[in-house]
This record gives sequence, C-alpha cells and structure tokens, in this order.
Amino acid sequence: MSVVPGQKDKFTPELRILVASLLSILVILVWAKYYGPKPQVQPPRPNRPISTGPATSGPSTAAPSEGKGSESAPARAAVAATPVNVPRISDSEERTITIENNLYRVEISNKGAVVKSWKLKKYTDDTKPPQKCRDGSNPPCVLDLVHAEASQQTGGWPFAVILDDEQLQNAANGGLYRVSTPASTLDAPTDVEFTWSDGQLEVTKHFHFDHSYLVRVETSAKRNGNPTNAGLAWLGGFGDCTVANPAPIDRVTTYYSEGGKITNYSYKKLEDLDKWGPGLWQRGKDFVGIEDTYFAAVFLPPSGSAPGTLETRYWKAPQTVKVCEQATPEALPEVAAASSSSTLGLRVYVGPKDYDDLKKMNPPLQGLVNFGWLEFIAEPLFHGLKWLHSYIPNWGWAIVALTLILNMLLFPLRLSGYKTTLKMQRVAPQVKAIQEKYKKYSMRDPRKAEMNKEVMAIYSKEGINPVGGCIPQLLQFPIWFGLYRALQGTIELRHAPWFGWITDLSAKDPYYILPLLMGLSMYLVSKMTPMTATDPQQQAMMKIMPIGMAAMFMVIPYPSGLAVYILTSSVVGIAQQWYLNRKHPLPVPGKPARDKNGKKS
Repeated sequence: MSVVPGQKDKFTPELRILVASLLSILVILVWAKYYGPKPQVQPPRPNRPISTGPATSGPSTAAPSEGKGSESAPARAAVAATPVNVPRISDSEERTITIENNLYRVEISNKGAVVKSWKLKKYTDDTKPPQKCRDGSNPPCVLDLVHAEASQQTGGWPFAVILDDEQLQNAANGGLYRVSTPASTLDAPTDVEFTWSDGQLEVTKHFHFDHSYLVRVETSAKRNGNPTNAGLAWLGGFGDCTVANPAPIDRVTTYYSEGGKITNYSYKKLEDLDKWGPGLWQRGKDFVGIEDTYFAAVFLPPSGSAPGTLETRYWKAPQTVKVCEQATPEALPEVAAASSSSTLGLRVYVGPKDYDDLKKMNPPLQGLVNFGWLEFIAEPLFHGLKWLHSYIPNWGWAIVALTLILNMLLFPLRLSGYKTTLKMQRVAPQVKAIQEKYKKYSMRDPRKAEMNKEVMAIYSKEGINPVGGCIPQLLQFPIWFGLYRALQGTIELRHAPWFGWITDLSAKDPYYILPLLMGLSMYLVSKMTPMTATDPQQQAMMKIMPIGMAAMFMVIPYPSGLAVYILTSSVVGIAQQWYLNRKHPLPVPGKPARDKNGKKS
C-alpha cells in the first residue's frame, strides 16, 4: 500500500494487527465449517425403565453434590481395574414375601427386592359405583398405594435402588435376591433381609417392620468390594388410583422439606428423567417423599440425625392411560432419597395423613396436611370439628353442631347488619332520587363523583355504615373456604357417612339433593332479608346468587359436608331472620316507622 508523501498513515501498527487477527479467525471458521472433520453422531439413547430424575433451577442443582453419587472417572477406572473376588448371590426363582400387622399388608418380591403391594387395612379405595376389586375380590376394596399397572408399564416399583450407573441400576432392580427367611408370610414385628450380587455389584436391603406405619430400611451397595452410594425410590405411582374427580395424577405430588418449609412439585413442574446427570442430587433436606390428598410416603433420616442430612431427586416418567377408551400419554411423578453415608438408613412412613399422628413424628410431619392459604381459619375449624366429634360420633351431625355454634356467635353481627339495613331502607327514596338526578351522566363524567358525595352525606347524617349490612355475609365466605379445605384435605372426613345417601362427606352429593335444598334455603333467606341495594340489577343479582351456588355444587365436586354446613346455616338464617323481621318490622311504604312505645322513628 502506497502512502502519499507528507500524509500521515491512517493504518497504525495496532490497527493492522487487529485486522490481521480478524481475517485469521474468519479463515479458521470457514475452514472448520466446510473442510474440517465432522463430529461423530451419537446414537439415540434408549428409553430407561428406571429413571434418575430431573434437574431443577436453583443453586443446589447447579452442580453435582460433593461426595455424593458416582466416583470420579479415575477412581472408577482404578476400582474396575482391581480384581476382587466377590461371590455371586442370587435365588433360583422369583417369590413374594408378605408382611402383615393390624395396619397394613405389604408384599415384597425378591426380584429387585421391591414392593409389589402396600395395602392399608383400615382404608378402602374410592371405587364408585362398587365393582370388582383389582385383585378380583368383592367390594369394599382395601386401598393399595402401589399402582401395579403403572409400575409394570414403566418398569419401576417402590423401594427400587437408585445408582448412578444405569446398567448396574437395572441389574440391581432385576436380580433375584436371596431372602433371609424361607417363610412366605411374616407377622410384624419382624425383620427381613434381601441380598444379591452378580460378582461385581453387591446390594443388600434390610427391612424392619413393627406395629406402626413406620418401616426402617437399610440399603447398602458395593462395587468390586468398595462401597458406592445408593438411593431408594418410590417409583410407579402412588396413592388411590380409583379416584375419579379430580384424576389421580392431579392429586399426586412429590415434596421435600428444607429448613422446616415443605415444597411441593406436581407433575406439571417436574422435568424429564434425562435432566439428571450422574451424581446430581439436591442436598440439605429434612425429609422427602410423595403424596396424594389423604396418604403419604415419607423418607425420613434415622432417629437422632441432624436436620438436612437427606438428598433427593424427583422427576416424571411417561406412561399411557385410557381416557374415554383412548390411549392418552400421562406423566408419572417419582421421587428418590439418599444420603452421603455409604449405608443408607431410612425411616419410611407409608400411611394416612392423620394430623395428630403426623404431629408426633420426629421431625413433625403435620405440614403435609395442606389447609391452603386460609390455614389460620381452616385449621381451627378442623380442630373444633374434631373436638365436637369426640362427643358426637357422626361427622355429619358434628358439622351441624359446628354450624349452630358459629351462627350463634355471628348473630350479634347479623343483628347489627339488620339494623343497618333498616336505616338504609328508610333513606332509600332519597338515595334513589339522587341517583335519578345524575343518571344522565356517564361513569367517567366528573359530576358522577358529586352523586357519591351526596349519597355519603345522607349516610353520614343518619349514622349509616354502608358496609355494615354486608359484614355477616362477607364473614361467611372465608368460613366456607376454610371448611372446604378442612373437609377435603383431612383423612378423618374421607368416606365419612352422614345418613341415607350421603356416604362420603368429603365427596359431592351423588344425587344433588343437598345442593338443591341448599339453593332453596338460601333463596328463602334472601327473600326474607331486606334489600340494601336500590338498583334493580343488583337486586336481581342477589336473587340469582342462590341458584348459582346450587349450580356450582352440581358441577364442581365440592364436598357434601360443605353443603351440609351451608344448608344448616341457611335454615338457621331463616329462623333468625323471621325473629328479626318480627322483632324489628320493616316500615310500611309511605308511613313512618314506630318504636315499641308507638313514637315515630
């Protein structure tokens, strides 16, 4: 490049170096794209019958846990290169060991040392109408928390072992374990041990059953004689799979407790199994597990362990279910627990979510009974209902008694609201005249604010609180919602009968009789109660609301126990309103109201 004498060269040495570097990078990129060697295409990974969970967001899942899961690659190579004389241990045929007590009947197969059935003797499933049970027996059918069809389809069963090497994991969950007892049926309290080895991998599971819902399980795994970390999982679904509405998949969640706070994950929040890498676990958990509305499986650390010693992973496995005779894909929540110890010791609770029993656990587990965001209302209502049930054996009549008590406590507010309504009825002609005066203006017109000022001036002159007449009705809504959560989420109300056709207070009325009676009684209360609204549209809305409530209870599966509460409350409201109307009659239009002494008021 020539330079004109006397002119300064614009291409400084630094600029020339930058241009040369950019051109070099461009040449390298072009060569790599069109002439460079192509990377080998990895064949697609086959579907894994037993998954190892999804990664989740957050710092705890950003990297594999130190000291947990798989060894480093050099360590694995050194272990594999060291020949160890490990004897092969297995059984010659598959058989099932049954353990029973007064609470449950558990069947464990020696193939994988996994649980094939976990029946709770004191509870039945939700089969409606009654039909043949899954085991061929007649109803009522004892509840089985294991989903056999889903487990067979996905290849995973409860209490399967979780290893970081997928091939070893499949071998451990498919091997025929040698059982410590020749008996096929055992009565708790008892111990049973399952041992298996293929000459390289050794796995041992030791179960201890007693008279409670709590089972102690110790799991150890060795590879070429060296301990390797192993987790224990609940695979293949959980809970009552006969529930119709909502579907079982919408009721089941995985969860963990960290720092005393329980975090739940529905199947919609779970990732696929390929999101978990080898050795990737979430650490620092107090307990982990899987649950539906009324039952839970909880993996707990050994007694005396410090908080936050467990690790967990949770994921969704694909399965196919029939919906309206059509095959439909569905996600199946699954969960696993582990610890940093070479021998995994766990206490596993498998049973009902009984508030009082869970509260006695260490750590306390009553947080699994989910009362929702109005817990401060739902929990006292539940305990009050439970206290009444200690005197009234029938839960339905206990709800009736609770309704009477609450309505008596709210009666002073109802009386105050009624008096406010009478005052508003007295000034209603003046308010209506003001509204007619400003009717021609739109809602955005600034003069509309003058109407509100004039109305409020009348209310202030008469000492009327416009909201006062609505307080009793407004207080009912949080009580309804709190009772709804208490009825729907507590095991005590599940399948609790009242009388006649009401055989389950936690489910909807199958014949819609209670919603119809409820809507009729609410309509009668509204007819007897003086209207505070002067707008015809608002008055029509108040009359339509009872019909809407009855329709909601027919469409949405609200608990029939809630309908019992609203029906009883409406019947009490009819009696109270009759008393108020007689004690404080409404003024006849065009005539001034008079008090007890006959004076004009």
